Amino acid sequence: MPKINGNEIRPGNVLEHNGGLWAAVKVDHVKPGKGGAFAQVEMRNLRNGSKLNERFRSADKVERVRLEQKDQQFLYETDGMLVFMDTETYEQIELPAEILGDRRPFLQDGMTVVIEYHEAEALNATLPQKVTCKVVETEPVVKGQTAANSFKPAILDNGVKVMVPPFVGQDEDIIVNTETMDYSERA
Repeated sequence: MPKINGNEIRPGNVLEHNGGLWAAVKVDHVKPGKGGAFAQVEMRNLRNGSKLNERFRSADKVERVRLEQKDQQFLYETDGMLVFMDTETYEQIELPAEILGDRRPFLQDGMTVVIEYHEAEALNATLPQKVTCKVVETEPVVKGQTAANSFKPAILDNGVKVMVPPFVGQDEDIIVNTETMDYSERA
């Protein structure tokens, strides 16, 4: 595994630190008036989700881990476990539903999800950036209410509340960004 200097850590990097696998969430480079510069790194444990703030000087060496990314197709959910199928080998794996966190409602049958592996252990799952959802409930359009970009609340078919522009009506399909959980465009 490649070792990198403490000042080369970037958000999204996966590091091996204190015997665990950590993803760098936020990196601040600090140059105090007295003493050497360092990187203040906020990290999230990929196995249990705990957070850690750590300082790395530029002289510190850190193990950078490369995760293997595989496209897997979502099949079904059973007892809080999500079942995915490898699109190349057709083998099935089960992962806990918590691996998706608050993006879980956007997972749809047959959707292709990128799952990141370290050796044979699945650590992270990433949904496609844009997902099509149907608006189940929203306020009717009121003509003349077009003051500076006003948004109205809407409930989607998966139960998630998002803010949509006034022209979006009930039973319309919209595209939602799964990273920000915001309205993106009409489908």
